[in-house]
Amino acid sequence: MTTEDFAAVADRSAEKGARLREAIAAMSGTVERLTELSRSKYQNPYAALVWPDSVRPEEDWFFSPELTSLYGTDHGPEVESPAARRLAFQEAANFFSLNIHGEKALMEGIAARLYRRDLLDVSDYLHHFLDEENKHSVYFGGFCRRYAKIYRSRHVPFPGDADRSVADFLFFAKSLLFEEHADQYNVVQGKDSRLHELARFINQAHHADETRHLVFNRAIVQALWETHAPDWDDVTREDVRARLGQFFVTTWREYYNPDVYADCGLDDPWQAAEDAWAAPAQRAHRRAFSTRCLRFFQSTGILEEEPADVF
Repeated sequence: MTTEDFAAVADRSAEKGARLREAIAAMSGTVERLTELSRSKYQNPYAALVWPDSVRPEEDWFFSPELTSLYGTDHGPEVESPAARRLAFQEAANFFSLNIHGEKALMEGIAARLYRRDLLDVSDYLHHFLDEENKHSVYFGGFCRRYAKIYRSRHVPFPGDADRSVADFLFFAKSLLFEEHADQYNVVQGKDSRLHELARFINQAHHADETRHLVFNRAIVQALWETHAPDWDDVTREDVRARLGQFFVTTWREYYNPDVYADCGLDDPWQAAEDAWAAPAQRAHRRAFSTRCLRFFQSTGILEEEPADVF
Protein backbone atom coordinates (compact mmCIF):
# COMPACT_ATOMS: atom_id res chain seq x y z
CA MET A 1 0.00 0.00 0.00
CA THR A 2 1.14 3.52 -0.73
CA THR A 3 1.34 6.29 1.84
CA GLU A 4 -1.85 7.70 0.35
CA ASP A 5 -3.58 4.33 0.75
CA PHE A 6 -2.61 4.09 4.41
CA ALA A 7 -3.82 7.63 4.96
CA ALA A 8 -7.17 6.84 3.32
CA VAL A 9 -7.63 3.75 5.50
CA ALA A 10 -6.79 5.76 8.60
CA ASP A 11 -9.26 8.46 7.60
CA ARG A 12 -12.05 5.91 7.08
CA SER A 13 -11.27 4.27 10.42
CA ALA A 14 -11.33 7.63 12.19
CA GLU A 15 -14.62 8.54 10.53
CA LYS A 16 -16.19 5.21 11.53
CA GLY A 17 -14.92 5.64 15.09
CA ALA A 18 -16.45 9.10 15.24
CA ARG A 19 -19.81 7.79 13.97
CA LEU A 20 -19.83 5.02 16.58
CA ARG A 21 -18.99 7.47 19.37
CA GLU A 22 -21.83 9.69 18.21
CA ALA A 23 -24.25 6.74 18.08
CA ILE A 24 -23.25 5.62 21.59
CA ALA A 25 -23.39 9.19 22.88
CA ALA A 26 -27.01 9.30 21.67
CA MET A 27 -27.63 6.36 24.03
CA SER A 28 -26.19 8.23 27.02
CA GLY A 29 -29.52 9.10 28.62
CA THR A 30 -30.69 5.53 28.28
CA VAL A 31 -27.44 4.10 29.65
CA GLU A 32 -27.39 6.47 32.63
CA ARG A 33 -30.99 5.61 33.48
CA LEU A 34 -30.30 1.88 33.24
CA THR A 35 -27.19 2.23 35.41
CA GLU A 36 -29.15 4.01 38.12
CA LEU A 37 -31.89 1.39 37.98
CA SER A 38 -29.33 -1.41 38.30
CA ARG A 39 -27.88 0.27 41.38
CA SER A 40 -31.24 0.85 43.01
CA LYS A 41 -32.62 -2.60 42.17
CA TYR A 42 -29.53 -4.55 43.22
CA GLN A 43 -30.36 -7.89 44.84
CA ASN A 44 -27.90 -10.18 46.64
CA PRO A 45 -28.48 -13.66 45.14
CA TYR A 46 -27.06 -15.33 48.24
CA ALA A 47 -29.51 -13.59 50.57
CA ALA A 48 -32.61 -13.27 48.38
CA LEU A 49 -33.43 -16.95 48.21
CA VAL A 50 -33.61 -19.82 50.69
CA TRP A 51 -33.19 -23.09 48.81
CA PRO A 52 -35.52 -25.94 49.83
CA ASP A 53 -33.78 -29.10 51.00
CA SER A 54 -35.57 -31.05 48.30
CA VAL A 55 -38.29 -30.75 45.65
CA ARG A 56 -41.01 -33.07 44.32
CA PRO A 57 -40.68 -33.25 40.53
CA GLU A 58 -43.71 -35.49 40.00
CA GLU A 59 -46.02 -33.55 42.32
CA ASP A 60 -45.24 -29.86 41.72
CA TRP A 61 -45.03 -27.84 38.53
CA PHE A 62 -41.65 -26.26 37.79
CA PHE A 63 -42.37 -25.25 34.19
CA SER A 64 -45.66 -24.13 32.67
CA PRO A 65 -47.07 -27.23 30.93
CA GLU A 66 -48.16 -25.23 27.87
CA LEU A 67 -44.54 -24.12 27.37
CA THR A 68 -43.03 -27.60 27.38
CA SER A 69 -41.57 -28.61 24.06
CA LEU A 70 -43.85 -31.65 23.68
CA TYR A 71 -47.07 -29.75 24.36
CA GLY A 72 -49.56 -30.22 21.52
CA THR A 73 -47.57 -33.09 20.03
CA ASP A 74 -48.15 -36.85 19.90
CA HIS A 75 -45.33 -37.36 22.40
CA GLY A 76 -46.73 -35.10 25.12
CA PRO A 77 -47.99 -36.83 28.29
CA GLU A 78 -51.49 -36.24 29.67
CA VAL A 79 -51.38 -32.76 31.18
CA GLU A 80 -52.41 -33.62 34.74
CA SER A 81 -50.32 -36.78 35.03
CA PRO A 82 -47.15 -37.26 37.11
CA ALA A 83 -45.35 -37.83 33.80
CA ALA A 84 -46.34 -34.33 32.67
CA ARG A 85 -44.93 -32.84 35.86
CA ARG A 86 -41.74 -34.86 35.46
CA LEU A 87 -41.37 -33.59 31.90
CA ALA A 88 -41.97 -30.03 33.10
CA PHE A 89 -39.29 -30.43 35.77
CA GLN A 90 -36.74 -31.66 33.24
CA GLU A 91 -37.74 -28.86 30.86
CA ALA A 92 -37.10 -26.38 33.69
CA ALA A 93 -33.63 -27.87 34.18
CA ASN A 94 -32.99 -27.62 30.41
CA PHE A 95 -34.24 -24.01 30.29
CA PHE A 96 -32.01 -23.04 33.21
CA SER A 97 -29.10 -24.92 31.59
CA LEU A 98 -29.59 -23.00 28.34
CA ASN A 99 -29.39 -19.80 30.32
CA ILE A 100 -26.23 -20.96 32.10
CA HIS A 101 -24.51 -21.65 28.76
CA GLY A 102 -25.87 -18.49 27.13
CA GLU A 103 -24.88 -16.26 30.01
CA LYS A 104 -21.42 -17.77 30.21
CA ALA A 105 -20.82 -16.71 26.60
CA LEU A 106 -22.42 -13.35 27.31
CA MET A 107 -20.19 -12.71 30.33
CA GLU A 108 -17.09 -13.64 28.36
CA GLY A 109 -18.06 -11.24 25.57
CA ILE A 110 -18.86 -8.37 27.90
CA ALA A 111 -15.64 -8.83 29.88
CA ALA A 112 -13.63 -8.71 26.64
CA ARG A 113 -15.23 -5.36 25.76
CA LEU A 114 -14.89 -3.59 29.12
CA TYR A 115 -12.94 -0.32 28.87
CA ARG A 116 -12.41 -0.57 25.17
CA ARG A 117 -11.88 2.98 23.96
CA ASP A 118 -14.84 3.02 21.58
CA LEU A 119 -17.16 1.60 24.27
CA LEU A 120 -15.96 3.69 27.23
CA ASP A 121 -19.24 5.60 27.41
CA VAL A 122 -21.14 2.42 28.26
CA SER A 123 -18.52 0.76 30.45
CA ASP A 124 -20.29 1.62 33.72
CA TYR A 125 -23.43 -0.13 32.57
CA LEU A 126 -21.44 -3.08 31.18
CA HIS A 127 -20.20 -3.64 34.74
CA HIS A 128 -23.80 -3.92 35.97
CA PHE A 129 -24.70 -6.11 33.00
CA LEU A 130 -21.84 -8.47 33.84
CA ASP A 131 -22.69 -8.54 37.54
CA GLU A 132 -26.35 -9.27 36.88
CA GLU A 133 -25.60 -12.10 34.47
CA ASN A 134 -23.33 -13.66 37.07
CA LYS A 135 -26.14 -13.36 39.62
CA HIS A 136 -28.55 -15.11 37.27
CA SER A 137 -26.11 -17.97 36.89
CA VAL A 138 -26.13 -18.37 40.67
CA TYR A 139 -29.89 -18.97 40.52
CA PHE A 140 -29.86 -21.22 37.46
CA GLY A 141 -26.83 -23.20 38.56
CA GLY A 142 -28.16 -23.47 42.11
CA PHE A 143 -31.34 -25.12 40.88
CA CYS A 144 -29.64 -27.52 38.48
CA ARG A 145 -26.89 -28.58 40.86
CA ARG A 146 -29.22 -29.10 43.84
CA TYR A 147 -32.17 -30.83 42.23
CA ALA A 148 -31.43 -31.84 38.63
CA LYS A 149 -28.37 -31.48 36.41
CA ILE A 150 -26.87 -29.05 33.96
CA TYR A 151 -27.75 -30.24 30.48
CA ARG A 152 -24.99 -30.00 27.91
CA SER A 153 -25.23 -27.47 25.13
CA ARG A 154 -25.24 -28.69 21.54
CA HIS A 155 -24.76 -25.18 20.21
CA VAL A 156 -21.70 -24.90 17.96
CA PRO A 157 -20.24 -21.39 18.18
CA PHE A 158 -19.51 -19.45 15.04
CA PRO A 159 -15.82 -18.99 14.21
CA GLY A 160 -14.31 -15.73 15.34
CA ASP A 161 -14.42 -12.75 13.01
CA ALA A 162 -11.30 -10.93 11.90
CA ASP A 163 -13.44 -7.82 11.36
CA ARG A 164 -14.12 -6.37 14.82
CA SER A 165 -17.18 -4.46 13.65
CA VAL A 166 -18.81 -7.73 12.50
CA ALA A 167 -17.81 -9.51 15.71
CA ASP A 168 -19.22 -6.74 17.88
CA PHE A 169 -22.50 -6.57 16.00
CA LEU A 170 -23.06 -10.33 16.01
CA PHE A 171 -22.16 -10.60 19.70
CA PHE A 172 -24.75 -8.05 20.81
CA ALA A 173 -27.34 -9.15 18.22
CA LYS A 174 -27.10 -12.81 19.27
CA SER A 175 -27.24 -11.78 22.93
CA LEU A 176 -30.40 -9.82 22.24
CA LEU A 177 -32.00 -12.68 20.36
CA PHE A 178 -31.20 -15.22 23.08
CA GLU A 179 -32.40 -12.99 25.90
CA GLU A 180 -35.58 -11.90 24.11
CA HIS A 181 -36.74 -15.50 23.87
CA ALA A 182 -35.72 -16.44 27.41
CA ASP A 183 -37.50 -13.37 28.75
CA GLN A 184 -40.74 -14.41 27.08
CA TYR A 185 -40.61 -17.61 29.13
CA ASN A 186 -39.71 -15.68 32.27
CA VAL A 187 -42.70 -13.35 31.92
CA VAL A 188 -45.24 -16.15 31.50
CA GLN A 189 -43.81 -18.36 34.23
CA GLY A 190 -43.21 -15.58 36.71
CA LYS A 191 -46.98 -15.04 36.71
CA ASP A 192 -48.02 -18.71 36.65
CA SER A 193 -49.56 -19.43 40.05
CA ARG A 194 -49.42 -23.19 39.38
CA LEU A 195 -45.64 -23.20 39.56
CA HIS A 196 -43.63 -23.99 42.68
CA GLU A 197 -42.61 -20.74 44.36
CA LEU A 198 -38.95 -21.47 43.65
CA ALA A 199 -39.53 -21.64 39.90
CA ARG A 200 -41.65 -18.48 39.98
CA PHE A 201 -38.98 -16.61 41.95
CA ILE A 202 -36.15 -17.51 39.57
CA ASN A 203 -38.20 -16.46 36.53
CA GLN A 204 -39.29 -13.22 38.20
CA ALA A 205 -35.77 -12.33 39.34
CA HIS A 206 -34.35 -12.97 35.88
CA HIS A 207 -37.03 -10.90 34.16
CA ALA A 208 -36.53 -7.97 36.53
CA ASP A 209 -32.94 -7.53 35.27
CA GLU A 210 -33.57 -8.63 31.70
CA THR A 211 -35.93 -5.74 31.07
CA ARG A 212 -32.91 -3.42 31.41
CA HIS A 213 -30.59 -5.68 29.43
CA LEU A 214 -33.04 -5.81 26.54
CA VAL A 215 -33.36 -2.02 26.39
CA PHE A 216 -29.58 -1.70 26.31
CA ASN A 217 -29.11 -4.47 23.74
CA ARG A 218 -31.70 -3.04 21.37
CA ALA A 219 -30.04 0.37 21.56
CA ILE A 220 -26.48 -0.84 21.00
CA VAL A 221 -27.45 -3.32 18.26
CA GLN A 222 -29.16 -0.53 16.35
CA ALA A 223 -26.21 1.82 16.94
CA LEU A 224 -23.70 -0.76 15.71
CA TRP A 225 -25.80 -1.62 12.65
CA GLU A 226 -26.30 2.00 11.64
CA THR A 227 -22.60 2.70 12.15
CA HIS A 228 -21.02 -0.33 10.50
CA ALA A 229 -23.48 -1.82 8.01
CA PRO A 230 -23.14 1.04 5.47
CA ASP A 231 -19.40 0.28 5.26
CA TRP A 232 -19.81 -3.46 4.75
CA ASP A 233 -20.02 -4.77 1.22
CA ASP A 234 -23.09 -6.69 0.07
CA VAL A 235 -21.45 -10.07 0.72
CA THR A 236 -20.65 -9.16 4.32
CA ARG A 237 -24.12 -7.77 5.01
CA GLU A 238 -25.79 -10.88 3.64
CA ASP A 239 -23.43 -13.14 5.58
CA VAL A 240 -24.26 -11.28 8.80
CA ARG A 241 -27.97 -11.65 8.09
CA ALA A 242 -27.57 -15.34 7.28
CA ARG A 243 -25.64 -16.01 10.46
CA LEU A 244 -28.21 -14.20 12.55
CA GLY A 245 -30.92 -16.29 10.90
CA GLN A 246 -28.96 -19.45 11.69
CA PHE A 247 -28.75 -18.37 15.30
CA PHE A 248 -32.55 -18.14 15.41
CA VAL A 249 -32.68 -21.79 14.39
CA THR A 250 -29.96 -23.06 16.72
CA THR A 251 -31.36 -21.12 19.68
CA TRP A 252 -34.81 -22.65 19.26
CA ARG A 253 -33.45 -26.11 18.49
CA GLU A 254 -31.93 -26.34 21.96
CA TYR A 255 -35.38 -26.12 23.53
CA TYR A 256 -36.10 -29.54 21.93
CA ASN A 257 -33.53 -31.55 23.85
CA PRO A 258 -33.32 -35.34 23.27
CA ASP A 259 -31.48 -35.67 26.60
CA VAL A 260 -34.59 -34.35 28.37
CA TYR A 261 -36.78 -36.84 26.55
CA ALA A 262 -34.39 -39.71 27.39
CA ASP A 263 -34.50 -38.73 31.07
CA CYS A 264 -38.29 -38.84 30.85
CA GLY A 265 -38.21 -42.39 29.46
CA LEU A 266 -39.16 -41.80 25.82
CA ASP A 267 -38.18 -44.74 23.63
CA ASP A 268 -36.76 -42.69 20.75
CA PRO A 269 -35.77 -39.26 22.09
CA TRP A 270 -34.16 -38.07 18.85
CA GLN A 271 -37.27 -38.85 16.83
CA ALA A 272 -39.39 -37.16 19.48
CA ALA A 273 -37.24 -34.03 19.09
CA GLU A 274 -37.69 -34.02 15.31
CA ASP A 275 -41.43 -34.66 15.56
CA ALA A 276 -41.88 -31.91 18.15
CA TRP A 277 -39.87 -29.44 16.07
CA ALA A 278 -42.14 -30.06 13.07
CA ALA A 279 -45.44 -30.14 14.99
CA PRO A 280 -47.87 -27.34 14.02
CA ALA A 281 -48.52 -26.45 17.67
CA GLN A 282 -44.81 -25.97 18.29
CA ARG A 283 -44.33 -23.97 15.10
CA ALA A 284 -47.10 -21.64 16.27
CA HIS A 285 -45.50 -21.43 19.71
CA ARG A 286 -42.13 -20.42 18.25
CA ARG A 287 -43.72 -17.78 16.08
CA ALA A 288 -45.65 -16.30 19.00
CA PHE A 289 -42.54 -16.15 21.18
CA SER A 290 -40.35 -14.73 18.40
CA THR A 291 -42.72 -11.99 17.28
CA ARG A 292 -41.25 -9.19 19.41
CA CYS A 293 -37.68 -10.09 18.50
CA LEU A 294 -38.41 -10.42 14.79
CA ARG A 295 -40.27 -7.12 14.79
CA PHE A 296 -37.18 -5.34 16.10
CA PHE A 297 -34.76 -6.93 13.63
CA GLN A 298 -37.04 -6.30 10.67
CA SER A 299 -38.08 -2.77 11.63
CA THR A 300 -34.41 -1.72 11.83
CA GLY A 301 -33.62 -3.30 8.46
CA ILE A 302 -31.21 -5.79 9.99
CA LEU A 303 -33.28 -8.72 8.74
CA GLU A 304 -35.16 -8.38 5.47
CA GLU A 305 -37.06 -11.66 5.78
CA GLU A 306 -37.92 -14.26 8.37
CA PRO A 307 -35.25 -16.87 9.10
CA ALA A 308 -35.86 -20.11 7.23
CA ASP A 309 -36.89 -23.33 9.01
CA VAL A 310 -37.94 -21.70 12.32
CA PHE A 311 -41.69 -21.40 11.83
